[in-house]
Amino acid sequence: MKGLIKKDLLNLSSYKTSLLITIIFCSIAIAGTENASIAPMIICAIIGMISLSTFNYDEVSKSEKYILSLPVNRKELVISKYIIAISSTIIGAIIGVLLTIIIVNIMNSVRTNNLIDLDYDNLFITSLSGLFGIALIQAIQIPSIYKWGAEKGRIQMFILIFFMVLIIVGASFLITKLGLNLDIQKINNFLETFGAYILTLLIIIMYTISYKVSYKIFIKKDY
Repeated sequence: MKGLIKKDLLNLSSYKTSLLITIIFCSIAIAGTENASIAPMIICAIIGMISLSTFNYDEVSKSEKYILSLPVNRKELVISKYIIAISSTIIGAIIGVLLTIIIVNIMNSVRTNNLIDLDYDNLFITSLSGLFGIALIQAIQIPSIYKWGAEKGRIQMFILIFFMVLIIVGASFLITKLGLNLDIQKINNFLETFGAYILTLLIIIMYTISYKVSYKIFIKKDY
C-alpha cells in the first residue's frame, strides 16, 4: 500500500509548479478582491482534480498489469487511489484556509485603517462546501475511469454533471413558476446549525459508495 501511494505521489510531483502558480494567483485574488472564500475553494478544486491524473499515468504506462503481478491485490490498488484523492482534497482545503488567514492578517497589519473582518465560521463552511463539490466530482469520476478509462471516463463525468446541473436549474425554474414560497431565513438557520454535519456525512457516503462501485468494476477487469 505504501509503495502504491509513493508511486502516485512521485507522479504528482510534476505538478509542483502548477500548484505554486495557483497559490500565487489565490494570494493576489484575496489581496485584490478581499474575498476570503476564494482560496480554499480554488486550491481544493485544483489539487483534488490533479490527484486524478494518476489514472492517466497508469493508463499510459499500463502499470496496473505490472503492479498486479506483484504481491498486491486489487482492493489495495483501489484503496490507494481513494487515499490519494481524499488526502489531496483535504490538503488543498487546509492550504486554502491557512493561505487565506495568512494573507488577511498580513493585509490587516499593513492597512490598519481598513481591516478585513475574517469570519472563521464562514471560512470553514465555504471550505467544506468546496470539499463537498470536489468529493462529488471524484466520487463520480473515479468509477467512470475504472469503467471506461481515463479519457472516456472524463467525458462521461462531464455529461453526468451537465445533466445534474440541468436538473437543479429545472427544479429552480419549477419552484419559481409554481410560486412556491421558501422560507430562506429558516433554510439559512438550518444550514448554519446542521450544514457542516450534513456535508461531512454526505462526503463520507459519497466516497463509500464510489469506492464500492469502483472495486466491483475493477475486480471484473481482465489483464
